[in-house]
Amino acid sequence: MLELQQVQLSFGDKTILQQLSFTLQQGEIACLLGHSGCGKTTALRAIAGFETVNGGQISLNGHTISSENAHTPAHLRGIGMVFQDYALFPHLNVADNIAFGLGKHNPAQRQARVAELLDLIDLAAHANQYPHQLSGGQQQRVALARALAPRPQLILLDEPFSNLDADMRTSLSKQVRRILKEEGVSALLVTHDQQEAFAMCDQIGVMHQGCLQQWADPYTLYHTPANRYVAGFIGQSVLLPGQVSGPQCVRLEIGEFCGTVPFACQNCTDVDVLLRPDDVIHDDHSPFTARVLDKDFKGEYFIYTLALDSGDVVYAQVHSHHNHPIGSRIGVHIQLDHLIAFGRAA
Repeated sequence: MLELQQVQLSFGDKTILQQLSFTLQQGEIACLLGHSGCGKTTALRAIAGFETVNGGQISLNGHTISSENAHTPAHLRGIGMVFQDYALFPHLNVADNIAFGLGKHNPAQRQARVAELLDLIDLAAHANQYPHQLSGGQQQRVALARALAPRPQLILLDEPFSNLDADMRTSLSKQVRRILKEEGVSALLVTHDQQEAFAMCDQIGVMHQGCLQQWADPYTLYHTPANRYVAGFIGQSVLLPGQVSGPQCVRLEIGEFCGTVPFACQNCTDVDVLLRPDDVIHDDHSPFTARVLDKDFKGEYFIYTLALDSGDVVYAQVHSHHNHPIGSRIGVHIQLDHLIAFGRAA
C-alpha cells in the first residue's frame, strides 16, 4: 500500500535520511520509533509531501508520489495528517471541525459522515462543543476523525500522544488503534515512546541517525533484534560477555545456557548475550549470587540492578514479596527462551 525504496533526503550538506526502505500493507498500523533527531519526523513529512526527496522513491498503491524527478503535491496525495498539536479550528465546534474536509460532499452526505465518525470516536454528545471545552484526549480523537472524514488512503500521525500524561497515552493509543482498524485505514505514526508503539502498531521501524535499523512486528523486534543497536534500544537490557562452549551452548558468568546459538555466532568464540530483566530469575538455591546495587519498585514486582562478581551489571525482575535491601546478595540463575547473541569484535 505504501512503499519506500532507498529514500535519500538531505538539507544542504546534512543527510537526514539514508537508504530508507520499508513497506506498509493495506489496513496495517505501523510506526517509526526512535530518539529525537533520528529522522523519523522528516520521513513522515516526506511521505506527506511536505519535504522533497533527493533520491529513491515513495509509492502509494503502486503510484510514485515522490522521487528525485517527480513530486505529487501534498493536497493531491489522498493522505490524512494528524499533527502533534491537533491543529483544530478554535472557532468551529466538534462537528464542524470534522466536516471541514468534506466540502465536495452534499449536505446530507456530510451530515451522515460526521454522525458516523462522532459515534466512532464516542463523542456524539459533544458535537456542539468547541475545542477549548474538550480534554486533550477528546481533542486528539476529534483531530483523528477530521483526518478520517474524507476517507484517505493513508493516515499519518506525528507524535500523536506526546502532550498527554502516561495513563492517557496508554488508554488513547488503544482507542485510536480500534478506530483505525474499524475504518480499515492504513496508518503510520512517529513516536519515541516504545510502549505506545507496542500498544498500537502491527509493524515497527527502529530508526537511528537517519537509517532504518529494523522493520518488524513488535514480538520479533523484542525477541529477535537485528543488531546491537536495536537490542539495546528496545526494552531494558544488558549485553553480558560469554563464550560459545559447544554447537548449541553459551557459557556466561552465571551459568551455561544451551539452546539455538544464532547462526551468525556459531563460528564465534567470544560473544555478547542479551539479557532482559525477565531472563534473570531470583533463586535462593542457586550457586550464583549477585549484589543488589539498586531497586525500582513497580508495585507487583521490583527491577533489581545486580552486580556480578566480575563487576558486570544485570537487571532482574523479582516478585514484590522479595524485598531485599541494597547491598545484600541474592541467588540468581538465567532462564533464556530466546538466545540473542552478537559476536564480539576482536
